Amino acid sequence: MPGRNIDEWIDRYLSVSFLVMKRGAALVKGSLCEEMTHDQYYLLRYIRRRGACTSTELAAMFGVNKSAVTAMTNRLVDKGWLRRDRDKNDRRVIVLSLTEHGEAWVEEMDRSVYRLVEEVIARFPEEEIETFIRTYERLARVLQEVEEAT
Repeated sequence: MPGRNIDEWIDRYLSVSFLVMKRGAALVKGSLCEEMTHDQYYLLRYIRRRGACTSTELAAMFGVNKSAVTAMTNRLVDKGWLRRDRDKNDRRVIVLSLTEHGEAWVEEMDRSVYRLVEEVIARFPEEEIETFIRTYERLARVLQEVEEAT
């Protein structure tokens, strides 16, 4: 990239990325109930959108090992938010899905988090919001490609 200050861009990216991640995570955590962690919310939200999934799928999606997923899902099962069932087609496979209680919790937490995000993004013009989200989605795709290439 001739004529461009890549070091400055990298420094700006790293600084803003750190601040946005930390402050964003703290705000989201503040919107959740006391007994739900940030990671639990995203895991339950993912399962809600999928309908059901396996621990292997969750580990791949969240970039953690299966034992970390098992520890988290054990806590969620104990809280009554998640259930484990045997797959109808392959009894060796355990499928995770939300309980009615879990569904209600995620729905309630979504409303709270959506209000928070709405309050933040409402401070920007619609065109900037759309451009930002499109760029952020592209960043996610590029990061996934880089991860898959390594």
